[in-house]
Amino acid sequence: MGARGELFTTQVFLDNRSYFFNVKENRTGDVFLQIVESKNRDGAEADRHQIAVFAEDMQKFLQGMEKSLDFVEKERKARQKAAKEKRAAKDAKYSVGNKKVYHVKSDKKTEKVDDGIKRTGKVIHIVSKKPAETTEQEDSSTK
Repeated sequence: MGARGELFTTQVFLDNRSYFFNVKENRTGDVFLQIVESKNRDGAEADRHQIAVFAEDMQKFLQGMEKSLDFVEKERKARQKAAKEKRAAKDAKYSVGNKKVYHVKSDKKTEKVDDGIKRTGKVIHIVSKKPAETTEQEDSSTK
């Protein structure tokens, strides 16, 4: 038996946290699984959380884990399917026959034409103007 009643230990290292799975035996001879999460904090002492699952409860604990894993897997597959359908709908919307239509932004600067529309970012403001014929008639009458 190892230090502090440890029979077996394995570790899983992730980006900013580690998990330790320790099989231990206490003073009375009971075997249990201790799961420890160690989470690194910025320049401070690591947060440690642990749970203990006794041998007689491990099957029920694993059944709960299996149900949770099944749910996560079904949810992941459903999200992938929805994303695939969304992508297919988008492709169908922007395709003509077997060809796809791509909108390319031009690097060339075009001359600005005053069409009565004031463009300011995402919002378009329509500016009312007098028709060109009216302004020409007024210009000739003022001369």
